[in-house]
Amino acid sequence: MSLEVASEENMKILLEELADKLQVVNRTIMEPEDYDLEKYEDLKFMYDMVVQKGRLSASETQAFIEELSLIRK
Repeated sequence: MSLEVASEENMKILLEELADKLQVVNRTIMEPEDYDLEKYEDLKFMYDMVVQKGRLSASETQAFIEELSLIRK
């Protein structure tokens, strides 16, 4: 599986993984249809940062969630 290619399926995977890693309780903010495919690179960048970082503090988690809200439709 290559997440380098911007596609609806890959965006869904990224959002699901981010929701898990950020321990998002309200998953409705992570619905793929709420994000433009044009923002895929932004999502991929955030995903890569979260994966690389591993454990996140509460403030880091909140910052990532706020960034996600900024790129939503």
